[in-house]
Amino acid sequence: MGRPGLVFLLALISISLQQGNSLPSRTRKAVSTRQTDEDDLKSQINKLWLEVNSLKEMQALQTVCLRGIKAHRKCYLAIEEPKHYHEANEDCIAQGGTLAIPRDLLENNDLRNYARRVSPGSREFWIGVTDIVKEGQYVDVNSVPVGFFNWDRSKKQPTGGKRESCVALSLPAQGKWHDEVCRSLKKYICEYLIP
Repeated sequence: MGRPGLVFLLALISISLQQGNSLPSRTRKAVSTRQTDEDDLKSQINKLWLEVNSLKEMQALQTVCLRGIKAHRKCYLAIEEPKHYHEANEDCIAQGGTLAIPRDLLENNDLRNYARRVSPGSREFWIGVTDIVKEGQYVDVNSVPVGFFNWDRSKKQPTGGKRESCVALSLPAQGKWHDEVCRSLKKYICEYLIP
């Protein structure tokens, strides 16, 4: 059933419930039966609302995947407007994702190639890795310890100490990472898990 059909069905059920509340009751048994019927209808309405919301989420995810790329059971979307690290992550969260978290070299290279393709001439993108909480202990945006690193060892990265706590993926350095001041303005890549 399409979304307009679901919305119409929900409206019809809602009207039926409202009219049912205004009818006089005849006996206790009838009241009890009507209450059970109303509870069943409310339960069905709640299930339909959950289904409608799930369909909206899937449509939003498909839109993201069409604008970005799909890889590794995730969709990635590069955002061209430079933001501070925390603003970038909040924007990704507001769209239903997080900053991208490469879990291995293949994912990292896919992110690098995608960023290079959609934003030629760009230099760096925020990714979802940081050591803000404890210096030297890198975690993703969900506070899960990171197991894969792609530091730019030619520049002795990470070098920032307490001042540089957010991680950027560098296109000129072939997707290598470096730590950076979180208040720096950079483009960023969001990731969305595909259910």
